[in-house]
Amino acid sequence: MEPVVPDVTQLKALAHPVRMRILGLLRTLGPATASQIARRLALNSGATSYHLRRLAEHGFIEEAPELGNKRERWWRSVSQVTSVPERAFADDEGRDATDAFHQMVVGQHSRRSQAAAERRGGESPQWRAVTSMSDAALAVTAAEAKAIQERFEALIWEVLAEHGRPPGEIAADERRFNVVVSTFVDPDEPSWEAGHE
Repeated sequence: MEPVVPDVTQLKALAHPVRMRILGLLRTLGPATASQIARRLALNSGATSYHLRRLAEHGFIEEAPELGNKRERWWRSVSQVTSVPERAFADDEGRDATDAFHQMVVGQHSRRSQAAAERRGGESPQWRAVTSMSDAALAVTAAEAKAIQERFEALIWEVLAEHGRPPGEIAADERRFNVVVSTFVDPDEPSWEAGHE
């Protein structure tokens, strides 16, 4: 599956916490009905149906008619990845939409990382061993930062090509393993001397 590269209108529609969670579920667990999703997210099925229609209207999901019947509609993701390159939006509206989307993604990653950290104590040794957080602060130019970002993104695509498969059930000895790459400019910190003047 090719990544979805949303335009500004699509990005605004996706930048909603419930829609992001629904899309994530369809990408990991596979096709589902509004009722199944509503139960999973503790929502009513009417609200879930609304969000599913909005996701479909903007091209993120589609109906899976071969799974449904006259009483229930099944939905599936059209892609496993949403890509939001900065170059796609040069105007203020595009930058604002991209920034809002990034804020939402960072919030979701933060909540999921915190939940994983809280759960870590009860994990088995082999899964504790592969749960990590690493970071590095580097002094680089914008061109060097782009090269670093592109290396990490290329590695992610390589891993997806090697290990990715359609959403759905996993084996008893498997877990859904999250690989998150974040690159960002560190908030400016004054030097020690400047901080004590």
